[in-house]
Amino acid sequence: MAPRKIIIDTDPGQDDAVAILLAFGSSELEVLGITCVAGNVPLALTQRNARIICELAGRTDIPVFAGAVRPMVRPLVTAENVHGKSGLNGPELWEPTMPLRKEHAVDFIVKTLRTQRDGVVTLCVLGPLTNIALALIKAPDIAEHIHEIVLMGGGCFEGGNITPAAEFNIYVDPHAAKVVFQSGIPLVVMPLDLTHKALTTRSRIERFKNLGNKAGIFTAEMLDFFERFDMEKYGSEGAPLHDPNVIAYLLKPEMYKGREVNIEIETESALTMGMTVVDWWRVSGREPNAMFMREVDDDAFFELLFERIGRL
Repeated sequence: MAPRKIIIDTDPGQDDAVAILLAFGSSELEVLGITCVAGNVPLALTQRNARIICELAGRTDIPVFAGAVRPMVRPLVTAENVHGKSGLNGPELWEPTMPLRKEHAVDFIVKTLRTQRDGVVTLCVLGPLTNIALALIKAPDIAEHIHEIVLMGGGCFEGGNITPAAEFNIYVDPHAAKVVFQSGIPLVVMPLDLTHKALTTRSRIERFKNLGNKAGIFTAEMLDFFERFDMEKYGSEGAPLHDPNVIAYLLKPEMYKGREVNIEIETESALTMGMTVVDWWRVSGREPNAMFMREVDDDAFFELLFERIGRL
């Protein structure tokens, strides 16, 4: 079977970095490009971090593009308090030498989807949805060429992680999220309700370290830093490892359980801005527009990560 073609849209972020490494370690996936967006840290750092991860994995053949420098409507909100000033705090970083492509990320997305007209490309979105929404606004015809969008974002029963109502990726650019959720494109959503069940425990971090390769050690050092914030916040034995679930779902969908629901994005209320209004009990009468995942086999998820990152 031919590898599944994907574009990774991302704002690295330690958990984004692990997701990218998982994709690189999986022969079932063909990464057509990495498009970067402002989110966890500003765009200048997210595009740099993406290139660092490519160099770490020996994948300097993967084109990396810079995209939106800010959300569509609101000022940019970042998360250095979680990810550190670099976005990848933990390991020793370097200045990447592989070039950043000159083409804008949105133009790359549009061009690629128009070229791959048979609907084989999956968009894997690990950060705010700004680049994807801008692409859909610029070229509405690309919607029919997208196989599906798998994204990390939102929450329902878990509430939010940046406000009581909102998850970070959606909160940063709720207007972009609204465009995407109203697009009619098949959506698979990995929300906090699921990612909070996939924790980076001490024994799991040691497993990464004991892989012995550069990628495994780098991952362990990232997660050592990354988990301290959420462990203090939630009183848990580890931190939720959010973004790799997007890639893991493509590789092992049987690890996940969810429900087709309607999701609307709040863009008006100051109190609940960025809330994903999830009609889990189907009381609104609105048609489902997304598969909202709620359960993950966390042991199988981490075994997949150990195996694939161990290949790099």
